[in-house]
Amino acid sequence: MDQYIKKKLAKNWFKTLQEVLCREIEEKEGSKTKFKITNWNRSKSNDEGGGQYRILENGKIFDKVGVNFSEVYGKFSNEFKNKFPGTKTSSKFWASGISVVMHMKNPHVPAMHFNTRYIVTSFGWFGGGMDVTPCIKDKKLENWFHSELKKSCNKHNKNYYKKYKKWCDEYFYLPHRKEPRGIGGIFFDYKKNNWEKDFSFVREVGISFKNISNEIIEKKK
Repeated sequence: MDQYIKKKLAKNWFKTLQEVLCREIEEKEGSKTKFKITNWNRSKSNDEGGGQYRILENGKIFDKVGVNFSEVYGKFSNEFKNKFPGTKTSSKFWASGISVVMHMKNPHVPAMHFNTRYIVTSFGWFGGGMDVTPCIKDKKLENWFHSELKKSCNKHNKNYYKKYKKWCDEYFYLPHRKEPRGIGGIFFDYKKNNWEKDFSFVREVGISFKNISNEIIEKKK
């Protein structure tokens, strides 16, 4: 598949997911509390893409939630490009993704984080994940959350859940406190072996986050 088509499909998915999540959040609020939308550009003088962040604050359910979409492109600086693979022959890049942070009014409802992205240098790869950070410990919720993640991962590969849970646990470990951040989740990066299968998994993670966040909020109302 042509890389242009891959970029187009990935970008359109991230933008569509932003729209779906925001619409469902506003429906949950059921009031005049709406997202404030801000568009931004990466460069004031050049065409380097940009994005849109949407913020909802002081709702009945959500204290604050941000749902952000971006599509940016251009060239990495010589210093920065060394942090990314596929930049030995060229510093050009393209990237698109969605990022969500949810903080609730009810302390029994955990904060939730999610992002997925597609990055292209001399080759393309997917990354992302989700995790949950409760204020109040709830072992039943923790077990349910991880069982739902495992179900979603198992639809694509029986090894994904164990591998990506471990990656998340290591990535979000707080060494100064000697404890994990929250109850974990999944985290993955550099998925590039089979674009169609990887894109299918990324879409699964997005839908899974939507369904899991909806269920947690309903459980804790």
